[in-house]
Amino acid sequence: MRFITATALAALIAAPALAEGWKEDYQVIKFGILSGENEKDRLIRTEPLRDYLQARLGVEVEIFTAGNYDGVVQALAADQIEIAQFGSSAYAAAFTATDGGVEPVLTGIKEDGNTGYRSIVVTRCDSGITSLEDAKGKVHAFADPDSTSGYAVPYFNFITKEGFKPEEYFAAVPFSGSHEAGVSGVVNGTFDTAATYENNEHDGIYQRMESKGMIEPGVICKIWESPEITTGPWTVRTNLPAGLIADLTDAIEAFPSEDPEGYAQYSSFSEDDPNPEVGYTRVDRERYQWIVEMRDWIKDQRRGS
Repeated sequence: MRFITATALAALIAAPALAEGWKEDYQVIKFGILSGENEKDRLIRTEPLRDYLQARLGVEVEIFTAGNYDGVVQALAADQIEIAQFGSSAYAAAFTATDGGVEPVLTGIKEDGNTGYRSIVVTRCDSGITSLEDAKGKVHAFADPDSTSGYAVPYFNFITKEGFKPEEYFAAVPFSGSHEAGVSGVVNGTFDTAATYENNEHDGIYQRMESKGMIEPGVICKIWESPEITTGPWTVRTNLPAGLIADLTDAIEAFPSEDPEGYAQYSSFSEDDPNPEVGYTRVDRERYQWIVEMRDWIKDQRRGS
């Protein structure tokens, strides 16, 4: 198990005392993480943040995982966890599931000040598919119904910008269950194409899978990318004590500066990345309202079919 660094611990000791009022009722804080990667890697990557929050907040902190995005959404809606890091679409799902009972507080920010990423469609480089036109009549995998880049954004753009309805254009449109599963399915021939995401040409799901030795370099190629998507937010329940929300938000916001080593592991920092994520910036509901509306539009489209 990884322990928080001495430098980070010293910073925490020197930090102003946090409000204590909520701790009697919340002696354990649970935060949720989505299923974009396999559970083992999720837990390893997230452990530094758990260690840091436990030291900073002075209460036990637990990581909550689920087999799909909706499991984390429903856990937040059922008051089983206090906070979760969502993609934009999963946040919108939680917003709808709780009738507005959640609040976005922070999102990641890149070195150049950018706070977005892109949905992409990938295929095997040797498949002969070089465009969405070539993929017509093939099997296309979406990641998860609550994934922004793995479903909502590509589905919306296929209809409104590319001019086709996925269910009619492709031979089949299954959900792979996660981004990694979609890419793996393309590699092994289960799917012809799959929707996933990348932050830039050097950092994304398939690039990380290459670096971890999960797939061979040069097997996966990109054939489509979306307009920029606003990075998803850290999201809290609005029925939590105000002091707890403030302390959680302050703690996560300070994580990159108070434990740089842990943050580098958590954010999958790579020296090859020309524009790495460097910290967090505060956000509000207005920033994600278009995602809520897009999800509603997609639901209407599916009902119509």
